[in-house]
Amino acid sequence: MVVLRPARPAGDDVTARVRAAVTELTGHLRVWLTDQRFAGSLLVVCTERALGARAGDEPDLALSAAYGLARSAQNEYPGRLLLVDTDEPTDTALRDAVAVASAAREPQVALRAGELLVPRLHRDDGSAQSDGGSAARTPDPDGTVLITGGLGSLGRSLARHLASRGARRLLLLSRRGAQSPGAAELVAELGELGAHAELARGDVARRDDVARVLAEVPAAHPLTAVVHAAGVLDDGMVESLTDGQVENVLAPKVDGAWHLHELTRELDLVGFTCFSSAAGVFGTAGQGAYAAANAFLDALMNQRAAAGLPARSLGWGLWAPDSGTSTTDGMGAGLAAADRARMDRTGIRALTVEQGLALWDTATGSDRVHLVPIGLDLVTVAGLGEEGIPPLLRDLVRPVRRRRSARSAAPAESPADLARRLGRLSPTERDRQVLNLVLGQIAAVLGYPSADGVPADGPFGDLGFDSLSSVELRNRLNTATGLNLPATLVFDHPTPAILAAHLGTEVAPDAAGEEEPADGPAERGPDQLSGLAQAVEEALAGENAQRDALRGQLRAALRALDGEPGLGVDELSAASVDQLYAFVDRELGDA
Repeated sequence: MVVLRPARPAGDDVTARVRAAVTELTGHLRVWLTDQRFAGSLLVVCTERALGARAGDEPDLALSAAYGLARSAQNEYPGRLLLVDTDEPTDTALRDAVAVASAAREPQVALRAGELLVPRLHRDDGSAQSDGGSAARTPDPDGTVLITGGLGSLGRSLARHLASRGARRLLLLSRRGAQSPGAAELVAELGELGAHAELARGDVARRDDVARVLAEVPAAHPLTAVVHAAGVLDDGMVESLTDGQVENVLAPKVDGAWHLHELTRELDLVGFTCFSSAAGVFGTAGQGAYAAANAFLDALMNQRAAAGLPARSLGWGLWAPDSGTSTTDGMGAGLAAADRARMDRTGIRALTVEQGLALWDTATGSDRVHLVPIGLDLVTVAGLGEEGIPPLLRDLVRPVRRRRSARSAAPAESPADLARRLGRLSPTERDRQVLNLVLGQIAAVLGYPSADGVPADGPFGDLGFDSLSSVELRNRLNTATGLNLPATLVFDHPTPAILAAHLGTEVAPDAAGEEEPADGPAERGPDQLSGLAQAVEEALAGENAQRDALRGQLRAALRALDGEPGLGVDELSAASVDQLYAFVDRELGDA
């Protein structure tokens, strides 16, 4: 175990301090995660007051952003990092926190006055203790509501919604202003709803632009509320994040929010809302910079609330593209099929525009500073089991115990058992079985019902793999093999067959079995089938994701043995462990 204590950046420039903290931690994590000398060690990232863990906490804004980055690194490299936030930097308390967190399988903990706290999401039903916020006052309908990112997909939807709810003066700030596609049509539409909309051109990341836009608000319609919805995505794994990617993401979120905070703090606002993201709370893999930026927004709103200023941070889940408009610039519009399959498996559902706006209405009536409006299928979440449910959701669901047959009560094959089994095979048979393992995991990542549709020689790029799906495959293979594979795995080994050959030599480099004879299937079939019983017993610990595919393979093999046309014994011998388990579970039934 190694402890890393990120330094609190010096200076009075908050946005510069944020960049320094994020950049420094990114460098440390890059070294830690890519250096094989640390592969078997746990990194404890210990921050001091980076979180608003209790009402009244005033978290350090720079360390909060760094903490958000670390959350993403946790999901990119499961089991490699533990996050501890303390109120006092004492070694004894830290040791106790690490021991308890490890025993309880908690990846993130906070220490406050000697008490150990863990993050959990709860329904906002009004019964929970307030986190220091207050319900928004009813705004003057003739006052001006500023929406940054006002001509983006979310900004347009919110502007229409506010106009339909009685807002009469809207100020929509965007980089292109009136030159944005569809801007004139939006203004006309808002006018029909009874709202006068002004389009302002400016970069919210530039203080001078924000100051100019605010100065132009007419005294007869003073600024009464701010909604900071501007944001940019520039995804990348923590280990490969560039300074340019970090800057692209931090500028509109962090700089924009800070300028708005400083330039309006003396105004009598009834609302100040930041469109944050669930990425800052969960730590989405591949979105380290975005998680950092949104964690900053959450912390800034905590600081505002502690100072008695209006503050609300909405950690939105994904919004689906608005089917009622032609806009496709939403942050969920470019999701690939693999991304959607990953979300479906974990119970995350994209919010429709109607659902999102209904949650906006609910949030504005709450006295909570930080809310996470997100679409969740709790039945699917519960089905992930004790090991699969994200710690943040453990208080929302009870894990469903998966029914298993009596013969599958044996534990799943461990990496050590896998290595021993493969080591007894010939190199050819070893590579064949590793390929089946790889193809099965690829099918799971892509959301395929079986591995039949995954070509062994198909490039990963053609299969639809991106950085996030690559990381998921890497993590699955790490779990199965016990290896510490890099995030660049599919780029270094561009097809499933090439990857399987590499893994075979890594898992069982000294395969001891003899090579198969060059005779036909009639000579080697009985010998291979004699090992089926052992393979079946080993397969019983797996899952039945490929039931239909295996059923066809085995029936075809039996037809071949009976002299009927169909598949030969080779297909049976190439069946994966998961397939064998699925077949036996179907035929024997659950005991």
